Amino acid sequence: MTTARLTVDPAFRTGSVDRRLFGSFVEHMGRCVYTGIFEPGHPAADEDGFRTDVLDLVRELGVTTVRYPGGNFVSHHRWEDGVGPREERPRRLDLAWRSIESNAFGLNEFMAWAAKAGVEPMMALNLGTRGTAEALDLLEYANYPSGTTLSDLRRSHGVEQPHGIRMWCLGNELDGPWQMGHKTAHEYGRVAAETARAMKRFDPTLELVACGSSNAYIDTFASWEATVLEHTYEFVDYVSLHAYYEPVDGDVDSFLASGAEMDRMISAITATADHIGAKVRNGKKIKLSFDEWNVWRQSRFGGEASLDWRPAPELIEDVYDVTDAVVVGSLLVTLLRHADRVGAACQAQLANVIAPILTSPQGPAWRQTIFHPFALTARYARGTVLRVEPESPVVDTARYGEVPALWATATHDEETGDVVLFAVNRDRTEPLRLTADVRAFPGARVVEHLVLHDEDTAAVNTAEQPDRVRPRRVDGTKTDDGALTAELPPVSWAMIRLATR
Repeated sequence: MTTARLTVDPAFRTGSVDRRLFGSFVEHMGRCVYTGIFEPGHPAADEDGFRTDVLDLVRELGVTTVRYPGGNFVSHHRWEDGVGPREERPRRLDLAWRSIESNAFGLNEFMAWAAKAGVEPMMALNLGTRGTAEALDLLEYANYPSGTTLSDLRRSHGVEQPHGIRMWCLGNELDGPWQMGHKTAHEYGRVAAETARAMKRFDPTLELVACGSSNAYIDTFASWEATVLEHTYEFVDYVSLHAYYEPVDGDVDSFLASGAEMDRMISAITATADHIGAKVRNGKKIKLSFDEWNVWRQSRFGGEASLDWRPAPELIEDVYDVTDAVVVGSLLVTLLRHADRVGAACQAQLANVIAPILTSPQGPAWRQTIFHPFALTARYARGTVLRVEPESPVVDTARYGEVPALWATATHDEETGDVVLFAVNRDRTEPLRLTADVRAFPGARVVEHLVLHDEDTAAVNTAEQPDRVRPRRVDGTKTDDGALTAELPPVSWAMIRLATR
């Protein structure tokens, strides 16, 4: 058994936990919407066709914000197709995922669903095949009270009160040649700036997200953000980041260290944004919206050209194992460690499509392994993120070099007094004994210690065995003379909650 140490002290503050860090993502892709969150006729469907079994799981997951309706889908989407009488809505070809879109679920259905789920909407705009005028039309339809053509159109559709959407994404992944309406950084920066300028004229309190790089390996990474922010810095509040992780060529050690790559990506874009802020002489700090992240085995996906034209096909419905869940836990640790600059994050996606929730049409819904670290982090990570600097043995990885076996962070909720430690052992063979110095919290006592681990790291949850993998309570963990000692099995994620009052 190896050992690691860290110190938890309220004086070592990183930043406040923004509840938007626990966001998710609903795209018209595969079965995320249809037979995912929306399935009229399902035994558990409510009067609006929303699956109440899924709604219950969404609330348990602790999702706070949901980005909609894409994703690649939004770059060829006409928002008008999804409002008004359902029987009059057009069926369209979705070029992003080569599917047939019925538009039976649109803006107003999503907002009704979001209200029932208790989540804040993050609305994405089509700046690929459309532009400023169409974005302003959607904004007027959604947010203006009444007395104009578009606000009264909304009211005629049965929505009397404005939706009041606060957060808007200015397009999606327009640096990518796979995107409908792919643009250069200058082309996108110009249309994003003009759209943002006009939207702020409508309502200066709106929060706008400029489209950042689609991944850290694209040739234009960081230079894209630099150019885009030169155009948009005055008007936007966030720049987006997207990243997906998988074991490449069976390299599990590097996969378990995915948090190191996310960490570097966040640091690079933070530095880029601050450089442009200095260059344009603007003192505000641009925040980061990590609004697509997850484990996704992209190497198994044959690409859009491999898909047949049909409605709501089964698409990238990855089944997650124990290792995947530990990686997701480590990515959540990374986001929290950057709470000073990451103001929003969305795990992609919510149901069926690389998702924490799987459903069967006309059948059950269940939690995937990755559901658990997200739900527990969303529940207990509150207040302030504390900077912990672990002394840890290292794991040698092919992709990232030496990385610490222990990846950890802590939060302190001043209202309740709770201190919560989130820790991952990324070593595949050695258990880890963690000693945490908690003398700065006199009288701290362990009230809960949960570990997600299984001797079979390939274990998964299924409809037949929905609780095969779940966090297990560890008894006997205590503090003694201001020190907490806990054991972390190989490939494990842990949450340790201490009461200080």
